[in-house]
Amino acid sequence: MSQQNPNQPQDKQPQLKLSNVENYRDGYANSVQVRMSVWDFFLVFGTMTQDVPDELNVKNFQGIYLSPQQAKALWNVLGHNLAQYEQTFGSITLEQLPQTEGPIN
Repeated sequence: MSQQNPNQPQDKQPQLKLSNVENYRDGYANSVQVRMSVWDFFLVFGTMTQDVPDELNVKNFQGIYLSPQQAKALWNVLGHNLAQYEQTFGSITLEQLPQTEGPIN
């Protein structure tokens, strides 16, 4: 029978080590489309431009699949960080996109 040290937590969390893969890249997105199925969520990131008043152009550059559990975790992390951002810098307001025929995905 081993003795436990009362100064050590019972459920010690493993150390988290983050690293980037060789082809890691950062990108800027001002468009995110979300698609879902029973198995996963699919986030498509892109950049949106408007060269003429009646047309929006979206160039998608990355798609990411997430499990429903990871999507929920992302929702929680983003909500927490947005609340901190607004507390520091003020409320974020969303611009309304002009009405178009059909959905913009």
